Amino acid sequence: MEPSPLTHQPRPEVFQPKIVRLYEALFKDDEDASPEKPEGFWKEFFLLRPDRTSLKSMLDGTPVGDLLHLSSQTRQLFTKAVQALRQPYGMGDLHALDTLSTFMTCVLVKRYTNPSSDIIEVLAGLDQIDIVFGDFVAALEGLIRNGRGPGVECCPHGVGHVQKPRQQADGQAPPPQQPRGKSNCTYTADLQRRAVEVALAVASGAYQTSLLTYFIQRDLFPAIISCIQSQASLDTSGDETRITRPFMLLGLLANYNKFEFQNPYQMRLNDFVNERVIKDIVKGVGKTCQKLRDQYIEVQEDLPEGWTLANTLNKIGLGAIAPGGKPPPKPVYDAETAKKMFAELPGEEAAVLLATYDFTHANKLFSLELVAGAPTPEKGEDSPFASFISLTSYLLQHAHLSQRTTLYCHLNLMVFRLLIEDPVLCKRMCSDESKVPVRLCRQRSPYLPLVRPERVIATAVMDTMIDAINHNLRRRLDVGLYTLCLGILLRIISYMSRSRTRLQYHWADLFRSLLSLVRFLTTYASDLKGMSHINTLLDHVVNLLALGLSAGETFLPTPAAYDDLFYKVVETGEVLVKFRDTYGLANRVSNSIDTLVSVSVHYKEMLGTDGSKAAKGKRTGGQLTSLQVAEVIKQGYETLSIQAKEGLDSWEKYREADERTLLKKMGRQAVGDVGGLISQ
Repeated sequence: MEPSPLTHQPRPEVFQPKIVRLYEALFKDDEDASPEKPEGFWKEFFLLRPDRTSLKSMLDGTPVGDLLHLSSQTRQLFTKAVQALRQPYGMGDLHALDTLSTFMTCVLVKRYTNPSSDIIEVLAGLDQIDIVFGDFVAALEGLIRNGRGPGVECCPHGVGHVQKPRQQADGQAPPPQQPRGKSNCTYTADLQRRAVEVALAVASGAYQTSLLTYFIQRDLFPAIISCIQSQASLDTSGDETRITRPFMLLGLLANYNKFEFQNPYQMRLNDFVNERVIKDIVKGVGKTCQKLRDQYIEVQEDLPEGWTLANTLNKIGLGAIAPGGKPPPKPVYDAETAKKMFAELPGEEAAVLLATYDFTHANKLFSLELVAGAPTPEKGEDSPFASFISLTSYLLQHAHLSQRTTLYCHLNLMVFRLLIEDPVLCKRMCSDESKVPVRLCRQRSPYLPLVRPERVIATAVMDTMIDAINHNLRRRLDVGLYTLCLGILLRIISYMSRSRTRLQYHWADLFRSLLSLVRFLTTYASDLKGMSHINTLLDHVVNLLALGLSAGETFLPTPAAYDDLFYKVVETGEVLVKFRDTYGLANRVSNSIDTLVSVSVHYKEMLGTDGSKAAKGKRTGGQLTSLQVAEVIKQGYETLSIQAKEGLDSWEKYREADERTLLKKMGRQAVGDVGGLISQ
């Protein structure tokens, strides 16, 4: 090998950065050499830019037993990194954060025999963990709140900086030098983002250990809110992760053992009233939902193309002269490949939905801003709530593909339930003021009517629920998902009935879907009868139909829509009787199945034949046509007496404790997604 003319040393075959050689020297298991590294080693270590890929490869390749054997080296690394955060020099604090992010992600993800004690052994040792980890959390809090510590302050407009004079006493370290080429504000923003990344790595990796209690004991809520506020003011790129990553951190901390003790972050959510920060958070959540929704569209474009000159020219082979040129064609995947791709969605950024649920549950101001938040006019984006509904519709059409997708479906449905149960928000969602365009999933048939222009937001929510009912019918029915969907429909229609709100909507599709569900429940009763909470689902679907029959004139927009409901119930007469008898619904006081059956029997007697066959309009054997049956239905109103049970429009208010098991599963899933996000 030819020596270097400058150093006269053999040239390596592959260039290796100096920092990688320091990694190798640090983790070298040499019994003869002292494990303690001098201060000069660490000063150089944190002044050099980290090679995160090499460090990750080195740590991932170290078995748990070997890592515990190298605990003296890992403790040094952790302790010196914390020291670099507390006493920064040059870009040492930024490099220490990058190193810690990779180090903590790799160390915490390993499978230990005794996770809490083994991780403590690797990081600091049992006798020093309180001091070292306490200093670590304190340093993170300061960086998340302010970026670079005292002495550097951003100007109010986020441009330029002001350097405050600092007194330097004898024996004190000089103030940290600002890195060249970066304004103080930019560097501060970088520090805050990296500090949040480290906190997320610890929160996700140590979620099942006792280490997270250090984050609970030291309240990081004000620091995280300050970080969101400063990131929003400095961001000019439209990067929503500047907002959503700190928001995810809040979600993980607020969910940590919240059913076992009074989590202080949950209490903070209740009292938070900073409207500016809430607006920034809602905007970030909306952008994330839109990005997650677009991942589904990348797999399968589901919106019918409207007519344009460019489309017409493309179809006849003249796309080159079309305005804007010929757009690149999107790839089209076969059904099996698309199914596998859908099963991997949504992306790991979906972890933000857990924090969205927690804020919606705890904070009325956040809920109001989520529902009423306006879109960003300069970019023509959807409103945050429209993006949330849109994402939910795509999740629900693919809910059956993975347990992960199912959990996120349940989480978003609980957000809808919380919003609908608030009478002020429900009124807003049912009013013309709420009109926005909402793109709903059309990737699987049957399809609901396509609505392109702006629409009342409640109708988009109802479409999303109907799609969920139509596309998730299977013998191993997700009873919880169906109960949530039907409960949301019941709450919306109950409000409309009480307030006499009439919305233009394809009501026929809603009632057709409900009666199809009744048929499914009747056909597969042997598989479904023993399922947990199936009775609640049965009550919801029966009471929804009974509410339509008994109070339809208060919310259905036209007499024709009311007549159509009666027509469908008469047509399903035989199925309703079998449905009642199969599940023993006549013996349950919580539903109004007798209302449905009595209406069917009443018209059966009027028609003088089997009502279900007559309603189909067949012309054989002297039976009535569908038009004649419709006329009989109108005449029958005069002699019909609907004895509906009281309380059809009542429902139980949401109690979080009832969903304890599901929320714990959701918390673990969000932790896994955050861990995957940070490790990328």
